[in-house]
Amino acid sequence: MMQKATQHAAQQGFKRGDFVLYRDPARYWTGQPNHTFVCQITFSWHTGEWNLRVVETGVETYRVSEEYMRLLPAAEAMVDIDTAPLRAANAAAAMDVSALAWLVQNDPRRAINGHPQV
Repeated sequence: MMQKATQHAAQQGFKRGDFVLYRDPARYWTGQPNHTFVCQITFSWHTGEWNLRVVETGVETYRVSEEYMRLLPAAEAMVDIDTAPLRAANAAAAMDVSALAWLVQNDPRRAINGHPQV
C-alpha cells in the first residue's frame, strides 16, 4: 500500500503555485480534527519536499513530503462553468455564484470597447 502512495505522489508533477490537498500525517494518525487543508505550493526542495501555504489561513507549512499531497486540478475547480447548461431556463440557479459572476463579466455581448461591463 505504501508503494502505491509513493507512486501516486511521483506521478503528480507538482510545481510552484499549484493548489494541493495536504493531510498532516501527525494530526491524522493521532485522530486529531482539522488534519486536511487546501494549500498552495510556495517552494520546492531538491529533496522532493515542498513548502505550502494554507489557503484559508495563510499559515506556512515547511518541508512537506509529497506523499501527503494531492494535486487539485484546475479542471475540477472549473467544471461548473465548463458544463453549465447556458441555454436552460434555470441555468443561473444551477450554477455556483462565482461561476455566474465570471460568465456575466466575460459575456462578449456586454463588452464595450472590448471591456466587459457588469
